[in-house]
Amino acid sequence: MAGHPGDGPTPRVLRLFIADGTPGGRRAQISRNRLAAALDEHKCRIEVIDVLTSPETAESAGVLATPTLSDDSATPPRRIIGDFNNVDQIIAFFGCPRKEKHR
Repeated sequence: MAGHPGDGPTPRVLRLFIADGTPGGRRAQISRNRLAAALDEHKCRIEVIDVLTSPETAESAGVLATPTLSDDSATPPRRIIGDFNNVDQIIAFFGCPRKEKHR
């Protein structure tokens, strides 16, 4: 039964708001790549939004600081602001499925 985003054919989308070209933005992109490598991309994916080129998107989402990783499909929206280094904690916090390991 498809009760949550990511349960059906459409993957859940986590949105990563960054200020591209800044040290924090670069670190967030590196963490995003590590996180994306661990996620089942058929059930959960990460969309990167540069607040410098799309400030209206950040404003409409209520994002006040970068980097912010947000799941707006949750009620209320779930967000992590700042450091995204611990992939296991991020996956647990958002409840995203991991990529299956092949043996």
